[in-house]
Amino acid sequence: MSEALQSKVSIVGAGAVGSALAYAGLMRGFTRNLSLYDINTKKVEAEALDLAQGMAYMPETNVVGSSDIEVVRDSDVVVVTAGAKQQPGQTRMDLAGATISLMDKVMPPLLNVAPNATFILVTNPVDVVTYAALKRSGLPANRIFGSGTVLDSSRLRHQVALECGVAVENVHAYILGEHGDSEVSIWSSATIGGVPLGQWHDTNGNVIMTPEVQERIHHDVMRSAYTIIEGKGATNYAIGVAGARIVEAVLKDQKRVLPVSTLVDVEGVGEVCMSLPALVGAGGVEHRVDVPMSPAEADAVTASARAIRTTAEKFGVA
Repeated sequence: MSEALQSKVSIVGAGAVGSALAYAGLMRGFTRNLSLYDINTKKVEAEALDLAQGMAYMPETNVVGSSDIEVVRDSDVVVVTAGAKQQPGQTRMDLAGATISLMDKVMPPLLNVAPNATFILVTNPVDVVTYAALKRSGLPANRIFGSGTVLDSSRLRHQVALECGVAVENVHAYILGEHGDSEVSIWSSATIGGVPLGQWHDTNGNVIMTPEVQERIHHDVMRSAYTIIEGKGATNYAIGVAGARIVEAVLKDQKRVLPVSTLVDVEGVGEVCMSLPALVGAGGVEHRVDVPMSPAEADAVTASARAIRTTAEKFGVA
């Protein structure tokens, strides 16, 4: 039996995101033991039962749900999805105060029962919340990090694939910086099947990804969450899949390059948690990966770091 199948994952928060992440992970067989923890006893027990009753058609996993923190004990990975719910018209940063306060309450007991776990924050505003959780937990930065722009980068790849008429697996592109309104699309190093994005053309030889198209796609990606929240009340499926892939990278030591939110010291700004490509494996965030950027993109990433830092200072966590 592989190490991943002997492992234990706990998801804190049995809401839309936590449940979707659990479902995505179970379908991929990312762990042998899955625990859901939530203060709403009926809700968490019902979600666990609903998931477990599909086990005949998924890789075998022990699924439990409880409002008792002991359900998290000795976890290898703890994913924190609990947080204030983003309402239509709210920015992610509007949620900062309430979610930071929640982390102050939930992190100490989690650390008590799972002191050796890798912690992944999947709650908004993820960059500021990750920084607060990191500083107040005392954990090393490689063992506590946020989902960052893993979802945003998936959204970007999806939109580029649609525009260019190619499989999304052939698109390689990142959004970096804040998971939020100041995020930066890194077009200069984006490729399709190894071809620089700016050289990809249609059958008539016309370049598809013009600056105008790039700007439209960036705007659409940045507004995706707002559009989905206005239509259905929450984003959950895509972030659930993205979160499950991060967990899998840790448990299976996949050494995947993912734009997770981790601690960096930005010149002229100071310490922040923000998304830059990093190698993710059994050691958590094992090291940063430097991706080529144009000077304008680098400046925009620095500006994004400054926006995150300003919010962190506002809420007293910087």
